[in-house]
Amino acid sequence: MTLLKAATAIREMAYAPYSNFKVGAAIRAASGKVYSGCNVENVAFPEGTCAEAGAIAAMVASGDTEIVEVLVIADSPMPVSPCGGCRQKLAEFSAGKVRVTMATTGGKTQQTTVGDLLPGAFVPGHMEDS
Repeated sequence: MTLLKAATAIREMAYAPYSNFKVGAAIRAASGKVYSGCNVENVAFPEGTCAEAGAIAAMVASGDTEIVEVLVIADSPMPVSPCGGCRQKLAEFSAGKVRVTMATTGGKTQQTTVGDLLPGAFVPGHMEDS
C-alpha cells in the first residue's frame, strides 16, 4: 500500500469534533510495513493525539522501531507540516535524511526531511555523561 493511500484512508477515521481538522499520517518502517494514524481529540482540547504519534505508536506496538519514510495529509490550502512534538517523535525513530511528504487532500505536496523539519534535534547523545 502506498503511504498516500494509507494516510488518506486513515484520515477519514480521525476524531476531530472540536477543530474539524482531520489529519492522517502513514509511515514506512525499515521492515517495509506501513503504519498509519489519525488525530484523536477530546473535550479538553487541544489535548489529544496527533496522527503522526498514532502511526508511531502502531509501529512500535508491532515491533518495528525505524522509520524510513513519512507522509502527512490534511484538508488545508497548503501542505501541513508535523507539529513540534511530532517532529521530535519522528526524529526519535528516523535518520535526518528520512523523506517527509506533506500533502493536501486537493493534491498539493511538499517534500522535506526529518532533519530539515527539526534541525538541532534533541538526541540520545545529549543524555550521555560527560
